[in-house]
Amino acid sequence: MYDTGMLIALADRKAKAVALHGGLRAAPHRALLLGPVLAQVWRPRPAVVHALAGVLRDCTVPGARTSEPSMRATRVGQPECMACAGGPDLTDWRRVGVALGEARLPAKKKPDAVDAWVALSAVKHGSAVIFTSDPEDIEAYLAVLNPRDVHVERV
Repeated sequence: MYDTGMLIALADRKAKAVALHGGLRAAPHRALLLGPVLAQVWRPRPAVVHALAGVLRDCTVPGARTSEPSMRATRVGQPECMACAGGPDLTDWRRVGVALGEARLPAKKKPDAVDAWVALSAVKHGSAVIFTSDPEDIEAYLAVLNPRDVHVERV
């Protein structure tokens, strides 16, 4: 799961982000890139478009019709990720709202709906890793959402 900081690091070709992204190319499930995260970073500048176009080929944007499928094809067919196949429901958006209202964010930080949605999406997937430049923010939302097995990796 990529947050905005990871996507910015990839667009800027930061070594750690590029290495992590490269390592995920062999994973059965593509890296998740939520639409709002893409919208926060995508700008009509050639360098950004070029860098992110390459990243998008290796990611899935759940719910986007023209996105790559979430699961890579296998010799026996095309598996599907149930968490990616179903979009958010009203309960999900309420949980995001609760996380926004209850998270104990670092000083000088304001609630961020995109970060809270990234955290909840990782919770819904389970056994997820969130790649972020602001682990304290994501961890504050995760503390409210109380996941079983979600990890945060600083980029």
